[in-house]
Amino acid sequence: MSWSKVKQQLESFLTPALQGKVEYRATSYRYVPDKAGQCYITVDKKNILQMNDPGCPIRWYQSDQEIKQDGSIQIPIAEAEIEALRAETQGKVPEERLRVMARGRRITALSKSLLAAQATLSKSSFIVVATTFLTTSIEDSLESEDILLNVLALVDRRVGKKRLQNMADQIKMKHPIVQYFYALRMNPR
Repeated sequence: MSWSKVKQQLESFLTPALQGKVEYRATSYRYVPDKAGQCYITVDKKNILQMNDPGCPIRWYQSDQEIKQDGSIQIPIAEAEIEALRAETQGKVPEERLRVMARGRRITALSKSLLAAQATLSKSSFIVVATTFLTTSIEDSLESEDILLNVLALVDRRVGKKRLQNMADQIKMKHPIVQYFYALRMNPR
């Protein structure tokens, strides 16, 4: 499918509050046939999401330790995880240490999934992912591990405010770019 067709379909699904605010853009290189064009998302004419741009305003994580030390990442821990740790350690570890261990395990899992999703995003073709978004259900796009599918679903008019409010805890576990577009959708200003 051509870029203009994909762009037109994506923009037709934008929520009314973000129309004119969020734009899908692409560059192409007419005289350099071996160089693929770049696709990116802008908000208020500012480049927000460009797949391989390290200078992008959304923070790209560089290492596992950086993710672990980031205080802005909030990790909800379920009682079932603490119970599993308690059983695993046979009750020999103090309660406050169990919480630290459970949080550490969750952060490690989160950092691995963030880095894997980020690597996939930088390698992916925007048009391929956008075409996938246009052919799959909105629920599948919201629950996907693919960052770009999540972003496209969050700015979609088929996702209502009630569903967005119910997703608040899930969004805390997602990549910062997904959190950015969630916040933008909740408060379009």
